[in-house]
Amino acid sequence: MTGTRAAEPSAAQPEREPTGWVGWIYFAGAMMVMLGVFEAIDGLVALFKDEYYLVPRTDLVVSVDYTAWGWVHLVIGVIMIFAGIGVMAGQTWARVVGVILAMLSAIVNIAFLAAYPVWAAIIITVDVLILWALIVHGGETKAY
Repeated sequence: MTGTRAAEPSAAQPEREPTGWVGWIYFAGAMMVMLGVFEAIDGLVALFKDEYYLVPRTDLVVSVDYTAWGWVHLVIGVIMIFAGIGVMAGQTWARVVGVILAMLSAIVNIAFLAAYPVWAAIIITVDVLILWALIVHGGETKAY
């Protein structure tokens, strides 16, 4: 015999205990689902009842018909719902999509600010919280 032995398995890494920051990820996922529903409702209102908004489309930052705004909000909302579910399941792809969608949602709502100022400001604030949770603490859910 040459004295070789089978490679010993490496010592298993101890399981990490969940930290309190994991809650922020689940918060971000839940907020993404909720915000996605809000965006979709906002989109449906823009599609079917554009006279609901405070200003005519010509007074918006980006002068686009409310039907176009409606489709943008609806698409962002539906994708955000699925990404939020993925974030709560610990999927990395969902975190990436969530970051992109939260940034896009904030930008779209800045452009939509004149139409519904208080609501757009609330959505932008929630987008910032989602961005913070996903970027800073997103890796916390990998082990769970």
